Amino acid sequence: MSIYEKVKEEIQTVFYQQNFSNDGQRFVAWYLSNILQLDKNQTKDAITDGANDKKIDAIVVNDDKQTVYILQGKFTQDKYIDAGPLNEILSSWIQLKDLVNLQIIGNEKLQSKLSEVALAFEDEYEVCFELITTATLTETAFNDLEVFQRKLAEISEGEDFDASLSLVDEEELMRRYELALVEDNPQINYTVNLKDSKYMEIQIAGTDVVLAAIPLKEAVKIQGIKDGTLFQKNVRQSLGSSNAVNKRIKQTILGDKHSDFFFFHNGITAICNKMHLEGDNLVLKGLSVVNGCQSLTTIHNYSEAVKKLDDAFVLFRFYEIPQRDRAEMISINTNSQSAVKPRDLRSNDKRVLTIKKQFEQQYTEGYFITKRGEQAPASKNKDFVIDLSDFGKYLIAWYSQRPNISYGETKIFDKYFEILFKQGQVYKPKDIQALNYWMREVRKEWIESNPLGFDEALLAMKAYAPFHHMYTISIIFSIANNKPNLVPSPSATWEAADQHKKNKLLIKMAGQCLSSALKNAVNRAQSDGKIFNPANWIKSNQCLNDINATISPTLGAYEMVDLNVFNDLMASLKLEPENFSYRLQAG
Repeated sequence: MSIYEKVKEEIQTVFYQQNFSNDGQRFVAWYLSNILQLDKNQTKDAITDGANDKKIDAIVVNDDKQTVYILQGKFTQDKYIDAGPLNEILSSWIQLKDLVNLQIIGNEKLQSKLSEVALAFEDEYEVCFELITTATLTETAFNDLEVFQRKLAEISEGEDFDASLSLVDEEELMRRYELALVEDNPQINYTVNLKDSKYMEIQIAGTDVVLAAIPLKEAVKIQGIKDGTLFQKNVRQSLGSSNAVNKRIKQTILGDKHSDFFFFHNGITAICNKMHLEGDNLVLKGLSVVNGCQSLTTIHNYSEAVKKLDDAFVLFRFYEIPQRDRAEMISINTNSQSAVKPRDLRSNDKRVLTIKKQFEQQYTEGYFITKRGEQAPASKNKDFVIDLSDFGKYLIAWYSQRPNISYGETKIFDKYFEILFKQGQVYKPKDIQALNYWMREVRKEWIESNPLGFDEALLAMKAYAPFHHMYTISIIFSIANNKPNLVPSPSATWEAADQHKKNKLLIKMAGQCLSSALKNAVNRAQSDGKIFNPANWIKSNQCLNDINATISPTLGAYEMVDLNVFNDLMASLKLEPENFSYRLQAG
């Protein structure tokens, strides 16, 4: 069955038929849901296709990757398509450079998403255009793709943010679809054609090694580059084409020094579980690149230009490393000599290591994850496992009372790290675990069945809003104790609520406050005749003011309904004065 037939069959389901008006929209929605793995609400929120969509079918703002994805879909059973969709993408890029005008002339969905894009541009997010299609480009269209990739590279040189253009055609779409079916840590098996390479097979320290000078046009074919699955064991994913090193790689590829690429580049380190040579083919099982993510991603961004380079090579080191612990050490050490942003090195910060040690000493069944990609041992209790990245987000939401910053891992571990983890700042293990408890219970409400009846706009923001939900719980305690400007101890709040069996009620109440705050913000925008974008609101300080304003009325509503329930609720909120502290100033 072709990918077109698969999609055609799957978009017949109720979700696609009821929520999208034509197969073109349904195809893009299918891609968002199945390949990018957005949930139903996020998928509906991302679609902008329709009258006055200005050649933009969907927009996805990925805060984790600091990337704005602009999608153009072409759903057809034809084998080939021409350069028409590429021209549409170029047109959308030109229009994006004037967001004010585009927002004026675009449809309502586009207007709303563009205000979110504007905020991302302020934070210097990268722009990634993707043409997704069930067909293949004609030869002429492939030539145009190369031209457009070069043109975007040239334009980006003089802009405040960078843009790239990727093709997700029939072959790539099928590969991504099959990869998405693998639920946990997809394994890449790939055969590298070494016919046009220079290579040698050796053994060092009992380990099989293949050293190969591989043409760039062969390297760019390796699976898992664009979606990042090739770099699962790397300490970081792509830093974008605006990174200084990546810019130099791009300049070498597109300039007249491409034949010297091999000499300019330190090489790429790849590990696998098994490998062997079959003639000129290197068969690799469980392939992962642990050093070279930036290079391969940049090379892939200019794939059509790369495919025409016959004299550009890159050094690959392939190691057969089935042992996981050894593979992790190789990943860490091969990246230590290159420039790494501070957030990539926080796992070794002595303050973080102290927190890890103290937490695991108190909770022997627990585990504090400090490294990206690290997994807790199977013997550990999952209820007592916490990740450094999540912990930083909890701290900024609870102790700094800025959940609107929790979405930005970069800001937390770069700009605010010294505030959150300043010398002498103590986080007791029981407070760490209490934050873990609260967020685990909060996230149980952010599921498809929607037990708290959240508005669809809130559910579409489940990457951000749960931190506001947890923040609201802390503010309820502060206001109930007449200490609105102080921060309650996480463990004291959890223990008080748990003692009175009011944990779930408080989570429900906090959810009601968050829903009311959104409703009030929407009504205010409508009264003022302004465009309201929920994603921008959830990231603003105004959002916090709106949430705080709902808490006293919500408490009052409980008092009016049932005085006994209200008195019991207030008893569960009562904390001693020593359980409050000043907030950490972060934004």
